[in-house]
Amino acid sequence: MIEVLRRTPLLSQLTEAQLQRVAVHAHERRLAEGEWLFAQGDAATRFYLVEAGQIRLFRLSADGAEKVIEIVSPGQTFAEALMFMQEPHYPVSAAALAPTTLIAIDASDFAFMLRESVDTCFVVLGALSRRLRALIGEIDDLTLHTARSRVARYLLSQCPADRRAFNLEIPKSVLASRLSIKPETFSRVIRQLTSEDLISMHGGHVTVRDRDALDRAADWHGELPRSDAFCPQSLRFR
Repeated sequence: MIEVLRRTPLLSQLTEAQLQRVAVHAHERRLAEGEWLFAQGDAATRFYLVEAGQIRLFRLSADGAEKVIEIVSPGQTFAEALMFMQEPHYPVSAAALAPTTLIAIDASDFAFMLRESVDTCFVVLGALSRRLRALIGEIDDLTLHTARSRVARYLLSQCPADRRAFNLEIPKSVLASRLSIKPETFSRVIRQLTSEDLISMHGGHVTVRDRDALDRAADWHGELPRSDAFCPQSLRFR
C-alpha cells in the first residue's frame, strides 16, 4: 500500500513516517461494477484513492435524473477537500463503473496530521488549488460552449499532440452526462465529426484524422488548449 500512496500526486511529498501513518489508518475496498461506495448526504469520514477501475461521482435530482460530476481513474483521489469542513457530508454519490479497488483514507487523522506539519498542509492545499482551477475552467467549457465544441475539446484532451489514437472506456450515456449534453446529441456530434473526416471511430477506438480541424471545432477563441479540459481520463465506450 505504501508504494501506491507514494505514487499519488496528493501524497507524493509526504515523508516516509507520514506515509506509514496514512497506511495504518487506511484500508482497501473492492467494489463490483455498479456497486455504490457512498450516497449523497452520507457522513464523509474518509476520502479515497482509486487503485484500479473507475468511480462515477454523480448527483440525483428530485425526479431521479442523474448528472455525472466526475469520472475518477486509477491514481486519482476524491472527497479529500471535505476534511477541512466541520461535520462534512458527501455532496455527491459514488458508484463503480467497473470492478474497482480503492484505498479508503481516514480523513480526520489525515487532517490532524496536516495540523502537525505546515509544509505538508501547503502541499495538499496546492494540489487542491490546482484541481479548483481545473474545475473553474470546466465551468467555462460547460456554460460558454456548444455541444460540438465540448465534444471536440474532450476528444482533444484525450489525445496529446504526439498521439493520433486513443480508447474511450465508459458508456456513452455517462460521458454525455459528464459533458452536460443528451446522449443522442453526443452521438450526433460524433457522427458529424466522423462524416467531416475529423475523426474515425471503430468500436471504442478513436483516431484523430485532422487535429487542426478538430481544434477549430473546439472553438478556443484565443484560449490555449487545456490538458485539464473536462478532467481528462482514459475512457472507452461500452
